Amino acid sequence: MIIKRSFSKPVLALFSVFLVTIVFFIGYTIGAEQRTRSLVPSGEGRVVGLQSVDSRSKDVEFAMFWDVWNLVKETYYKQPVSDKDLYYGALKGMVEGTGNPYTTFFNPEETKSFLSDLEQSFEGIGAEIGIKEDRLQVVAPLKGSPSEQAGLQPGDWIVTIDGTETIDMSVEKAVSLIRGKKGTVVKLEVSREGLDELKTIEITRDKIIVDSVKWEIDDKKIMTISISTFNGDTVGLFNQAVQDALTKDVKGIIVDVRNNPGGLLTTAVDIASSWTGYQPVLLERSKDKEKVFPGIKQARLEGVKTVILVNGGSASASEIFAGALQDYGFATLVGTQTFGKGSVQDYRQLPDGSSVKITTAEWFTPKGRGINETGITPDIEVSYSIEQLKDGIDPQQETAVSILLGTYQAKADGEIDSK
Repeated sequence: MIIKRSFSKPVLALFSVFLVTIVFFIGYTIGAEQRTRSLVPSGEGRVVGLQSVDSRSKDVEFAMFWDVWNLVKETYYKQPVSDKDLYYGALKGMVEGTGNPYTTFFNPEETKSFLSDLEQSFEGIGAEIGIKEDRLQVVAPLKGSPSEQAGLQPGDWIVTIDGTETIDMSVEKAVSLIRGKKGTVVKLEVSREGLDELKTIEITRDKIIVDSVKWEIDDKKIMTISISTFNGDTVGLFNQAVQDALTKDVKGIIVDVRNNPGGLLTTAVDIASSWTGYQPVLLERSKDKEKVFPGIKQARLEGVKTVILVNGGSASASEIFAGALQDYGFATLVGTQTFGKGSVQDYRQLPDGSSVKITTAEWFTPKGRGINETGITPDIEVSYSIEQLKDGIDPQQETAVSILLGTYQAKADGEIDSK
């Protein structure tokens, strides 16, 4: 038996409108995806041949990829050639084609190494490294780490790792060579400003446990809070320091983020909120939108005189924190120019155990000052020589104390007087 249903004209009209709307939405979505995929830098052609062959002169013929693949498989002198190595190598090369040092593809083995970096303990030398001016550079040795004890310094250019040259080497590859079992030795050759020849530094690997926050109050009732990294335990420890500062009625706070390579964005926002309250802490700008990250809690330290110590090893989350407080005038920054790592990476794991990290945006201070490749300029620039370090003299700390006590006077040469 066949049952027929009849519909009134209003119902049919409504259904038609609904159908047209759905078709329009699907068409718009597909069109938007196709437009995004077809975007190329000005003056360049597209990669074609994914579905068909196109011989337009400005375009790159994707079929050439398979020509090269087959050529390597057929003629490379060491046979057989691994399909998997060629595949992962192609993906890595594709991602590196962006020209951004923080946009990276990890094969499954490299992914395991990268994920271990996020843990609060690991075996290695305890140093953050990055890419600057297309070279591998030490951002900062962690305080008390084997790298600091061996004499590695922020700003050192790493030329070789156990004899392997680092030209065009990614950060992830360098980390994989430097990491190793506790008790083993890694030999680094570094180039350092002021030295005429390379310096060899041998570092014995150890288990690195990141103790992210330490604090003390001196006899002048000045509290110094040293934050070595912004990780999972930082907020809890920092809150203890804040409670200590408030109950003991300190005259001022020095926050030392020198040689702090960064860490978790959420942690930096949380810590900054102790001064900014619910005001914006940073801006994130991508290709098509701007996102505001507001503070997340009450400003418990509002009105407390604060100085932040920074240097070339202060990077990423450290720069977000320092830049926000500087923008609002909640803190005076003392030291030297920060590193300039202000970009956002989207990390995604892939089905086969590999992963990809793609730069999707850049960070700006609440007033819109760029951080990436620029860094944060301190309010008062004070250098810190190796000789002073060896003699236990800290002119940056001394400057900070004098500011909080109201005895700071600037000299023409940048030194200080304390009344």
